[in-house]
Amino acid sequence: MMSSQLDKFAIAAMLQEIGALMELKGGQYFKSRAYKRGARAVAEIDADLGELIKSGRLTTVPGIGAALAAQISEMYKSGKSSLLERLRSELPRGIVELSNVPGLNLKKIQKLQEALGIGSLDELRAAARAGLVRNVPGFGIKTEQKLLETVSTKKEPVDEVHIHHALRLGERIIEYLRLTPGLLEIDLAGELRRWRETVPEIVVVAAANRPVALIDQFARFPLVISVKERTTSSCRAVLTEGVSVSLLAVTRDRYPLTLWRATGSSAHIQKLEDIASGKRLRFTDRSLEKSGSAKSKSRSFRLPNEESIYRELGMQFVPPELREDVGEIETAAQDRLPKGLVELADIQGMVHCHTTYSDGKHSIEQMAKGAEALGMKYLTISDHSPTASYAGGVKLDRLKRQWDEISEVQEKVNVRLLRATESDILADGSLDYPDRILEKFDVIIASIHARYKMDEDQMTRRVTNAMQQPWFKIWGHALGRLIQRRPPFACRVEEILDVIAESRAAIEVNGDPYRLDMEPRWLREARKRKIKFVISTDAHSVSAMNNLKYGVGIARRGWVQRKEVLNTLSVKQFQKTVKPG
Repeated sequence: MMSSQLDKFAIAAMLQEIGALMELKGGQYFKSRAYKRGARAVAEIDADLGELIKSGRLTTVPGIGAALAAQISEMYKSGKSSLLERLRSELPRGIVELSNVPGLNLKKIQKLQEALGIGSLDELRAAARAGLVRNVPGFGIKTEQKLLETVSTKKEPVDEVHIHHALRLGERIIEYLRLTPGLLEIDLAGELRRWRETVPEIVVVAAANRPVALIDQFARFPLVISVKERTTSSCRAVLTEGVSVSLLAVTRDRYPLTLWRATGSSAHIQKLEDIASGKRLRFTDRSLEKSGSAKSKSRSFRLPNEESIYRELGMQFVPPELREDVGEIETAAQDRLPKGLVELADIQGMVHCHTTYSDGKHSIEQMAKGAEALGMKYLTISDHSPTASYAGGVKLDRLKRQWDEISEVQEKVNVRLLRATESDILADGSLDYPDRILEKFDVIIASIHARYKMDEDQMTRRVTNAMQQPWFKIWGHALGRLIQRRPPFACRVEEILDVIAESRAAIEVNGDPYRLDMEPRWLREARKRKIKFVISTDAHSVSAMNNLKYGVGIARRGWVQRKEVLNTLSVKQFQKTVKPG
């Protein structure tokens, strides 16, 4: 039997196929959805799958009920699924792949299989080219030509994948590929390595003793639905979820330059290649070469890592998150890139967390223990203020009960609990709660949750008025964007930043992967004004505390240093700095 670590991917693929076949068969929508959800849950299990099955604890995994657990147990123990075999026998061979072709439904696929034995895109393409499809009842010459055009055209994905989804899939792919004998190094590349909010595809770069073996292993990844392009050193495939993935597999000596090029951005790479050319240097696939002259021979500079690329060009190392051609190359050439960019390990306090007192999923005690398990020294309990009634905003009578409960829970945990609020910025710029209450909080996060469609003048006045309030506050999810769903609201950002720079306020870098607010360009503008930041999770559950890495990624894209982030401070220093008043 394969190791349980590999089994979970094979089992996930089988569950995914069961869900797809149920959907194609029709009449089993909810069962289909449950199996697809189960496939994702299995692929993401970190514990030993065999031990979970043996101890009967598989149903403790979210998304796996008793019926699914029985199927998974059968797959793990026998290597097959009676349910999957039955569905395969009832439906045409290759139905999942062929059903993605526009114009083909279950009945037409059955006709193609009965008449021509077609069970794959390659077989359909060959039959259409041979003029055989036109003779199948219900098709004809025009349909055949349209199908041939469809299956012969390489279509690029048009929708970008959200970073949260892409990172999860990318980590699963790397986990799977680590099982390949001879693997030396592996990393995510492309926009995902640069922590862009959305990515066109997942890019993985790996070094191996035998790169072709790694390509073979990747092509067998159970969640791969089709391989689009394949060579001895690269493979581009589409996963069952429709996400495009590219793997570049090279020998160790080619790894640094391959990773650098695949990370991008294209503008950053092009500018560095131009700089190299101006120094009579050029990049090969594994080194940097200097052209010779009539009196000297050409020289080759070995590049053992990415740092050496920048060193040979006479500049500071540029971290991946900064490689966007927004001035980082010129700044690095002057040795003026900010040193000590914030890292995940620097964060000491979990800021901006919700509980069941407003719209959170977990209690104060559960959130406290969750933060403690992550090694945090302090946690702000930051539930919504009364105006946010849709989110269960905490009115004064419940606020007192919350504060009493915070005191009770504090007796049970080591993490320091701070009384906070996410106070709505009202239409006129005032903060929710009376001043006599605001001054009693340890932390005030001021956010906009309504009336996003104010014009630029109105919104600018609203926010500047809020930032000029006497209380120290943190500007929460500053511009209100929801990635791929809602753009930032209209306002004069630089005018607001000028006001913040003259106040005691700070700016939140919101780590909710669907917010990631503010954008890196505005973080860079805030840094110019010496404004401080807080990196938060905006967590509404214990699991959402793990989103801290997204906030750190966005902060690094904004060139933010550790010393500029308030929740890298100790609890005493943090409390002193953010205390309202």
